[in-house]
Amino acid sequence: MVKRAKPGVHAAKAEMPGFIKPQLATLKMKAPSEGYVHEIKYDGYRVQVHVDKGATRIFTRNGHDWTKRFSAIASSFKLRSQTIFDGEVVVIHEGRTNFSELQADLAKGRQDRMVFYAFDILFHNGEDLRSKPQIKRKELLKELIDMLDPPVLYSEHLEGDGHELFEAAARLNYEGIVSKRADAPYRSDRNEAWLKIKTVQKGTFPVVGFIKDPTGVAALYLGKQEGKELRYMGKVGTGWSRTVSSEIRKRLDTVVSPKQKLTKPIKKPKAIWVEPKFYAEVEYRDITSEGLLRASSFKGLSKGTRGS
Repeated sequence: MVKRAKPGVHAAKAEMPGFIKPQLATLKMKAPSEGYVHEIKYDGYRVQVHVDKGATRIFTRNGHDWTKRFSAIASSFKLRSQTIFDGEVVVIHEGRTNFSELQADLAKGRQDRMVFYAFDILFHNGEDLRSKPQIKRKELLKELIDMLDPPVLYSEHLEGDGHELFEAAARLNYEGIVSKRADAPYRSDRNEAWLKIKTVQKGTFPVVGFIKDPTGVAALYLGKQEGKELRYMGKVGTGWSRTVSSEIRKRLDTVVSPKQKLTKPIKKPKAIWVEPKFYAEVEYRDITSEGLLRASSFKGLSKGTRGS
């Protein structure tokens, strides 16, 4: 709980600030074991919610006013206080947050699936809370969010070793976790008081085509075998050196096809189609609502391997 002024002591009240530049997390490979609280990393839009005695405004991480786009969430903050919340707007699809589904809903103007997860509080009723320890801010945050109803939710956390939560996140195909120093203040920059540890998914996909560049390949088109159907899964264009790119090109040039082998053809004017004899090992973040790989990165090429 944030300390209140003692009776008879008049604490100076601060004016409610405007948009506050958000604190950002530093990418790490391993979750810290002590001194941190750990939360699930949400795959959505980072926003800042300003509640001013019943009037609510919602800003993006860059300070743009998106209150109208998130009007259903804004109208759910039935508080008469002056409070600034930090959190994430998400859409939950198939049991986890899905950025592609959120983007699709925004494009359609649909808001019924949107949820706001509050994970920090920066200001409340004349008190700037940014200098308070993270764990104290979360205590007050939970008190306030417990007074509200969905789609406004409190972002739960675990204390202690973050590896257990990270392993659980990986099993559930979540994006990862965010670990925050329990005793740290809120600082408007990217620092190591907040750490993000990401999970990745891996798969092996038949190469159905490529885009050439002068010495190798600029991108690979990938498919997925589903029964007798070969379905398009998107492309990968990163993860190789110039030397590896040249090697990929040499191998794919041996299986060039006059037409694509996808069951449902796609239009790719720059594509050189190939027989699906080679398989690309790929790391990726997610599969979009259109069924395409998101944030994919090439890891290797093999011949004759049946994959995912």
